Amino acid sequence: MSYAVYKEAPPVIRDFLNYIGNIKGRSDNTVDEYYRDLRTFFRFLIKDRGLIKEDIEIDKIDISSVNLEMVKSVTFSEIILFLNYCKDERDNNAATRSRKISSLRDFFNYLTVKTHQLTFDPTEELETPKKGKRLPKYLTLEDSLRLLEAVDGEFKERDYCILVFFLNCGLRRSELVGINLSDINSENMLTVRGKGNKERTLYLNKACIDALNEYLKVRPVNGISDKKALFISRKNCRITGKGVYHMVNHYLEKIGLGNQGYSPHKLRHTAATLMYQKGGVDIRTLQAILGHSSLGTTQIYTHIADEQIANALNSNPLSDLKEKKE
Repeated sequence: MSYAVYKEAPPVIRDFLNYIGNIKGRSDNTVDEYYRDLRTFFRFLIKDRGLIKEDIEIDKIDISSVNLEMVKSVTFSEIILFLNYCKDERDNNAATRSRKISSLRDFFNYLTVKTHQLTFDPTEELETPKKGKRLPKYLTLEDSLRLLEAVDGEFKERDYCILVFFLNCGLRRSELVGINLSDINSENMLTVRGKGNKERTLYLNKACIDALNEYLKVRPVNGISDKKALFISRKNCRITGKGVYHMVNHYLEKIGLGNQGYSPHKLRHTAATLMYQKGGVDIRTLQAILGHSSLGTTQIYTHIADEQIANALNSNPLSDLKEKKE
């Protein structure tokens, strides 16, 4: 993909986006995150340096004037000011600020180490904000069943199939929307393209096969712009990540779980948690199913079980008992 679609991005940023997308093989979503982070930073810099009128809103600032000379002039202090702004004015949590730091580091590293356009990297001594350990949020088995039972409407077969795939296969949203008809073979094995275009094979269980067969009976055939796509939108094109997000939220709201931090990605967490806790799936197998490159990423699901054990012990009515002193 050519990232020239970012017309607002000046050449110094656009070249970097092309590098991480085409050479490093990062996903479109990741490239988009890099772009938004860099755009926010340079908007802040332009406003902080007084290069535009004070009454212009920061999110409407045009960054096309950013060039290599401006990039060379960025200081460590300005980056710290930007991170403070993100925390105080944009309410960015530690995880979001860490992502912005990563975007800036990769950008300046590219200009310093890869292309040698800079001799000094202002992010070199930058520390990453400490993030509190957060366990993944997930639906209970009962909530998962209620979610599936809530499916109705014109696209009920498609929506039901999508939810079943999320809850049984632990797919990422980008993986689900990227599924082609040819990715499912005659033996009901699904080829998934994950982060960095790494492929893995999943075996569809009975629930997935049944849901898929019901959907294929009603899947549009004529007038489709992307005939390869498995899941089709109401506009007869491949369903988008945004479309899936809104669809999942619709059904979450329907069962009373709207605006509670759940999302399509939380359905991935749900699948992993249920497989580990209820299905007895070992951690190595779970790693392969989820497509994690590091076992450490998968081990968070063992921490969920540890926390539940701790909560159970703490709920014992004798947990606060103190020895009576004579």
